[in-house]
Amino acid sequence: MFEKVLQQKGVLVKVLVALSFSVLTGLAAQIRIPLFFTPVPITAQTFVVLLAPFLIGPWAVFSQVIYILLGVAGLPWFSGWRAGMTVLLGPTGGYLVGFIVASMFLAKYRPKTYLGKLGALLVANFLIIHGLGLIQLALWFYSKGSSPDVWKLLTMSLFPFVPGDLFKIFAVSALLAKLTVKKE
Repeated sequence: MFEKVLQQKGVLVKVLVALSFSVLTGLAAQIRIPLFFTPVPITAQTFVVLLAPFLIGPWAVFSQVIYILLGVAGLPWFSGWRAGMTVLLGPTGGYLVGFIVASMFLAKYRPKTYLGKLGALLVANFLIIHGLGLIQLALWFYSKGSSPDVWKLLTMSLFPFVPGDLFKIFAVSALLAKLTVKKE
């Protein structure tokens, strides 16, 4: 859909499309549910992050780089309308870095089948985004002089997010299946 437009248009259009997905990520970050037992809120960002590579290909990586760079530069569009380097170095910074890496993975490996897409989305979300999120959360705790065990880290960085993330992954998969059917 977008990819055909991007193939035909110049760099300015491609940058504007990537910027649009950055804005969507920033807006999705404001759909958040804070959890009392973890500094990591539930957000809608991963829906955009997981969908974009299938719609705009490698430009999805650029969209996440823009999202993070503008947020670090002071644009308050990280979760909770926050901004700055402290967010990137804080307990949720690993998830933000994970958005870029997951976008790279999905833009490079875009399977054609529904099950292939579903598998790639699961890997991108749970191994890449949550994996980097868990590492950063652990480093953040250690920098504060605390050393939670692996179980505690998992209960703060992964387990509460599984139901919502599965919902987002299946929603992205269903949307992609609909878009694929419309193309044919």
